[in-house]
Amino acid sequence: MATTPTILGLQRTTLRMQAIDALRRAITTGELAPGTHVSEVEMAERLGISRGTLREAMRTLQIEGLLTDGPRGRLLVRHMSPPELEHLFEVRAALEALAGRTLSARSDRGGFIEPLRVLAQRIAASDGTSIEQRMAADLDFHRELCRLTGNDTLLRAWTALEGSIQLSIMHSGTDRAVRNMNADRHLELVAAIEAGDPEETARKIHEHMAAAVQVLIS
Repeated sequence: MATTPTILGLQRTTLRMQAIDALRRAITTGELAPGTHVSEVEMAERLGISRGTLREAMRTLQIEGLLTDGPRGRLLVRHMSPPELEHLFEVRAALEALAGRTLSARSDRGGFIEPLRVLAQRIAASDGTSIEQRMAADLDFHRELCRLTGNDTLLRAWTALEGSIQLSIMHSGTDRAVRNMNADRHLELVAAIEAGDPEETARKIHEHMAAAVQVLIS
């Protein structure tokens, strides 16, 4: 008797995670456009899950910043205003500049260069693939930049923003999003880390983020 609730709990958790992934993908690819009301009844039917499981998934996406409160208690796909985009990229720049500064100052930084270079080259290799694949290649680079520092708090802070980052990338449509997924710009960051100048690396990362947000809001 003791095993049944455990199995059911695992199944329920799996359904919730699948619902989170499906909704996150629909939002970050633009299938659910900003401002769209996410109906519990309709979405639960589409996903083939209970409204309770869907509600749990939607709460997670609300915490991630992908869903926001609307009138009459409705949940809407978040629409990011230009000031919100600027604030998000300011925080991203602060986190990733810390990562870049940390890696540049390390005496063993040579071991980090090739993995970062490979990830930057994956961005170039993703040219012509789906926007999801290109976005994944871009985000993998920036996530790894933070992970390589060994600073778990930094990585958790960056990961907490990942849903909003994905939403911001698609804010102005695929064409503008792709303009920011430029392998050469990412390779410049790798070169700055390799040169071992922490302040120059941080400056380059701030410039990278400032240029990216201007593409999205210009």
